[in-house]
Amino acid sequence: MSWGTELWDQFDNLEKHTQWGIDILEKYIKFVKERTEIELSYAKQLRNLAKKYQPKKNSKEEEEYRYTACKAFLSTLNEMNDYAGQHEVISENMTSNITVELARYVQELKQERKSYFHDGRKAQQHIEICWKQLESSKRRFERDCKEADRAQQYFEKMDADINVTKADVEKARQQAQVRHQMAEDSKADYSSILQKFNHEQHEYYHTHIPNIFQKIQEMEERRIVRIGESMKTYAEVDRQVIPIIGKCLDEIVKAAESIDQKNDSQLVIEAYKSGFEPPGDIEFEDYTQPMKRTVSDNSLSNSRGEGKPELKFGGKSKGKLWPFIKKNKGAAPEDFRNLPPEQRRKKLQQKVDELNKEIQKEMDQRDAITKMKDVYLKNPQMGDPASLDHKLTEVSQNIEKLRLEAQKFEAWLAEVEGRLPARSEQARRQSGMFDAQNPATVNSCAQDRESSPDGSYTEEQSQEGEGKVLATDFDDEFDEEEPLPAIGTCKALYTFEGQNEGTISVVEGETLYVIEEDKGDGWTRIRRNEDEEGYVPTSYVEVYLDKNAKGAKTYI
Repeated sequence: MSWGTELWDQFDNLEKHTQWGIDILEKYIKFVKERTEIELSYAKQLRNLAKKYQPKKNSKEEEEYRYTACKAFLSTLNEMNDYAGQHEVISENMTSNITVELARYVQELKQERKSYFHDGRKAQQHIEICWKQLESSKRRFERDCKEADRAQQYFEKMDADINVTKADVEKARQQAQVRHQMAEDSKADYSSILQKFNHEQHEYYHTHIPNIFQKIQEMEERRIVRIGESMKTYAEVDRQVIPIIGKCLDEIVKAAESIDQKNDSQLVIEAYKSGFEPPGDIEFEDYTQPMKRTVSDNSLSNSRGEGKPELKFGGKSKGKLWPFIKKNKGAAPEDFRNLPPEQRRKKLQQKVDELNKEIQKEMDQRDAITKMKDVYLKNPQMGDPASLDHKLTEVSQNIEKLRLEAQKFEAWLAEVEGRLPARSEQARRQSGMFDAQNPATVNSCAQDRESSPDGSYTEEQSQEGEGKVLATDFDDEFDEEEPLPAIGTCKALYTFEGQNEGTISVVEGETLYVIEEDKGDGWTRIRRNEDEEGYVPTSYVEVYLDKNAKGAKTYI
């Protein structure tokens, strides 16, 4: 089977067919190129998807990823990045191994095809020239033969005419001989050209064209083999990444299997545990004896002792125990007093760790500057050592500030953990007196006395709950307290919105009357007018006590 023998007369069709083969190859290249673009786009979309759901740094979302379910989801996002990377590998390998290689091969194929068909056309042109030469010599031979016949007939006519002179007859005879010789020469030339043409034609159809067509056939078969190899490469590129993609999927399954619901439940406890004990039972209070109240040992009474009168709230308001008290949205204090003990300890520990990291970072920077200064001292041409003094001083000052800040938070942390006394000596004495008088009440209400305006539980709020429980319509009829006298004034340093029962809102810069000092729990009782009084955080006001006022402390 050979194109040279079977298709010797199909030069034009072979030219069209080979051009079609190149078009098919270019179409396949375009297909692979579009596939690589799809893979890149898919990989980009996967990466953007994974990035979209990644937890934001220094945000609440980052804290949520302590849970095993969230960790598994984070692992899934990371594996999706690797998964996307494999699609990028597919795109890169298809581009380098198929698209680029085939594009180069197409250019070579076009040049080879052009060369073969150029030789074929040249052979065609040569045989056409030979054919034209043969036709020309044939027509010349035919013409010379006719001329020789006419000259011979004229000679015979002149020779038979008795009236023609001998000289004319001789002239006609010579002319006939010349024409006859020309016919013989044309015959010989025609015969020679005919032999040459037959030889060239035989070479054309049995040597030149078969050789050219055979080369074209081989070229076309190589193109077919090449496109088949490219298709195999196309499949192999996909197959190479299947194990890695399988590993990504296995890691996702492994992450899913690592989810531990019990561990997550324990993390919830650690995250929200307040450290408080549930409040005790409220015992029955007997009001059958006129104008006398009997407070049971286990009731939620005023744990401040006699040094502070009982708060009186609206007679028709009903109290709620501390877990259900509405929280304020004011700014949290620096020492996290607004939080329950356990949560406060965690926040303080977290703050200490952050400050220690910042201190270490500044110390590393100081060491680097010191080393650079030493290099400048040894090699002055590299820089001026004095230029680093300002930066070194600034870093040292930052370290000192951070250390002081860390010490402050460590002191608060030690206080919460019980390594330091949590209250002043006077407050402990007052508490001790109260403990001796009301032991049951102390046991039921012994919570952390630290608090802040966000409304978390404190002893003060427990008393608010008591006030709301004990204050009834009966109180309105029989209880009428005299307003406490002012023992000084105070100026609001910050705005505070008192949203809980027993608190009062103040505006920054406002001046009010102090009617009761801070007893060690972080709250001061103030009055705006006869109808408005309540508690505000002591850290929110600047107090000016009247030394001559009744109930004011004397400072030495």
